[in-house]
Amino acid sequence: MRLLALTLLAAGPLAAAPVTPSVDPETGLATWQTESAGAQIRLTQIGPDQARAFYQARGFAAAAAERYAAECVFMTVVRNVGDTPIRHRLADWRYVTADQVPRTIRSKAEWERLWRHLEVPEAARIAFNWAQFPATQTFAPGDWNQGMTAYSVPRGGEFDLRVTWRAGGATHSTTLEKVRCANDAS
Repeated sequence: MRLLALTLLAAGPLAAAPVTPSVDPETGLATWQTESAGAQIRLTQIGPDQARAFYQARGFAAAAAERYAAECVFMTVVRNVGDTPIRHRLADWRYVTADQVPRTIRSKAEWERLWRHLEVPEAARIAFNWAQFPATQTFAPGDWNQGMTAYSVPRGGEFDLRVTWRAGGATHSTTLEKVRCANDAS
């Protein structure tokens, strides 16, 4: 744990922003939200049934949709709530599970290779690509965007997500702690 903390500190200061969790009383799905240095980040669970249905409705075969639904899937929203443009790169985000090993989020290019291997039709692959959170984006003040992100964490498992962005010539980061994946019943 000490090595991980030193590694993260070397990458830039961590923001000490509160994380606000909530649960939708109708769906039982949880959301984690934090705000720091002009960026608001929100993760909302997407249940396995939702992920399956979404991609099957867009042309994925059941087996390919199940491959995605087996991941820990979230609707991810980033909003610029500050007065300076912010720029994110999904490749800079890291998630850490109980084993304390920082991992990157699977890129759209990696998913594309898997979908081609599984012979997912082109129209379905395009729909997938558009539904994912952008790999990079600059947000002007007031701008926001959303899309899906997926983590290789078992259903019901927990992880911490370190989000990194640039604003005003500086690198900022914050961590959403104890984010929990939706379980099969979600």
